[in-house]
Amino acid sequence: MKIEIKFNEPLLGTMSGNKEIFEEFIASKNPKGIQEDEIESVPELTEEIKKCSTVFARDKDNKPILWDYHIKGYFKEACKAMIDSDTIAKKELQQFRLTDYLHKRTIDKLIFIAPRRIKLILPENEKLVFCERPLRGQTMRGERIALARSEEAPAGTKLNCEIILLNGKLMNFVKRWLDYGVLSGLGQWRNSGKGRFEWKEII
Repeated sequence: MKIEIKFNEPLLGTMSGNKEIFEEFIASKNPKGIQEDEIESVPELTEEIKKCSTVFARDKDNKPILWDYHIKGYFKEACKAMIDSDTIAKKELQQFRLTDYLHKRTIDKLIFIAPRRIKLILPENEKLVFCERPLRGQTMRGERIALARSEEAPAGTKLNCEIILLNGKLMNFVKRWLDYGVLSGLGQWRNSGKGRFEWKEII
């Protein structure tokens, strides 16, 4: 199934702008080991910006992209919301191994996204900007506030990708997960509405 996703709200980048941090704390967690193409996709930023920013990966033409695993990760989150909401009988979910303990493995093994690098198509005459917002957290010493800074693709940004299913009976679930994007989308700061999207099937 080939689809187009159009973001109704701005989309925030999730990759650390610092290559060393990305390699040590994120890329190293990949079960397949550090992927060199992911390290190379971190854009070159000024020292001041890269220390405190999350960004989009870049392709060889320095255009922003998402990786295929961003879509898979979204499917896992949407599936978990489906499980928790009890909108579908647990017996039906169990039939397709979409349970609390198995849904991530099922998605990893039976659902694939192509291409690996998914281009972000920005609206004409629009460009990436930075979104800054405070992060509040409770610690043993009281509330702490930090500044978060993320690259932002504007509303209206699109992407095209293909969803490949090894079990065609999962298609109904995949479509429901995509529908969930109107409520909870991709990228950072999703609880504020960032990254919400609509989708359509394309030929």
